[in-house]
Amino acid sequence: MPAVNVDPRRLVGRFTLSGLGHVGRLAAFVLEMVRTLGEWRIWIPRTLEQAEHIGFGSLFIVLLTAGFAGAVTALQTGYQFQANLPVYIVGGLIVQTIVLELGPVLTALLLAGRIGARYAAELGTMRVTEQIDALESLGRSPSSHLIIPRVFAGIAMLPILVIFADLIGILSGYFFAATGVLQISAADFSYGARYFFRPWDLWYSMIKSVFFGLAISLVPCYVGFTTKQGAEGVGRATTAAVVSASVLILFLDALLAQVLLPNA
Repeated sequence: MPAVNVDPRRLVGRFTLSGLGHVGRLAAFVLEMVRTLGEWRIWIPRTLEQAEHIGFGSLFIVLLTAGFAGAVTALQTGYQFQANLPVYIVGGLIVQTIVLELGPVLTALLLAGRIGARYAAELGTMRVTEQIDALESLGRSPSSHLIIPRVFAGIAMLPILVIFADLIGILSGYFFAATGVLQISAADFSYGARYFFRPWDLWYSMIKSVFFGLAISLVPCYVGFTTKQGAEGVGRATTAAVVSASVLILFLDALLAQVLLPNA
């Protein structure tokens, strides 16, 4: 076979131009959303419908995941716990781990797969079957009918789901810490949780969930809205939406920890 010469400069240039193109299209996408915010009679009812799908549709799997996360945190704490440390530290460790990290991040990654894939597939199918083009030909804005409701529903519902996830994760962690090898009492667990607790932790968890909600709704909507090449393009868009949203969640997790946490 003849040797294939790959020019790194050409690859870097192609990647850079593609990235800049996506940035420009995403900026125009967001500006169109802002422009159509005045059509509130259209997007408010649709936002409520999308919020119901996200909230009730995802609640069970979110609670199940949070329960397992709390249980695993408690069991691993018991495995690593040293007898010369005060037992109440377990309560603080479990609560801090769930509230600061596992609750928001696991919930966001879960919804990135469930909601992000759905948004990208729905909008991608509407794009390749020319339903969005038909909407535009009727003088209707696809943004107010399709995009704003999904984005606002994701931003509004993820913090609510994170609150439930935090609560169930803490309760599950306490149950397994109390019945596992540690045999920690409710008083010790409560004391440790209150001793290490800071009100900012809850605000930090909610701020993260708002940014994560934006990531799991805006990115899949953009990817689905710009889908091309028929059914194959819808499949690629769905995969790209989930991967992009998940990577963005992890990036935001690191960035917000650096910016918002004291002495981070």
